[in-house]
Amino acid sequence: MNATEQKKQKYAEMVKHASPRSTVLINSLKAFFVGGAICAAGQLIYNYIESLGFAREETGIIVAGILVASAALLTALRVYDKIAKFSGAGTIIPITGFANAIAAPAIEHKKEGLVLGVGAKMFLIAGPVIVYGTVTSVIVGLVYYFMR
Repeated sequence: MNATEQKKQKYAEMVKHASPRSTVLINSLKAFFVGGAICAAGQLIYNYIESLGFAREETGIIVAGILVASAALLTALRVYDKIAKFSGAGTIIPITGFANAIAAPAIEHKKEGLVLGVGAKMFLIAGPVIVYGTVTSVIVGLVYYFMR
């Protein structure tokens, strides 16, 4: 074995020793169970609201409102951040993750005032998503209107 190969082997051993162990499995399990718990909570709320006699459409709207409000409240109380830090991707379920994405910048910039802080920063992350959704829905509506 020549000197270059020895250096490469020594370097590979040093990298292997210094590199942290992969935690992909543990992180995946945390994300799976926390995301599943959020979805299960949503389903339990849905079943309860539906058992009160609401129609399917009304139940879905009520549950969505409850999940958005809960995520925003947990974000304001800094609990959502702790859950996200523990579970990683488990908290990016579209409805709660989107509520967190809107509430977090607004809460972070509240010291700048209601208009320039909360109002302006609330759509910092979510703004492009809202604009894209609005523009796309207008285009689809126009295509649908003219194709009739």
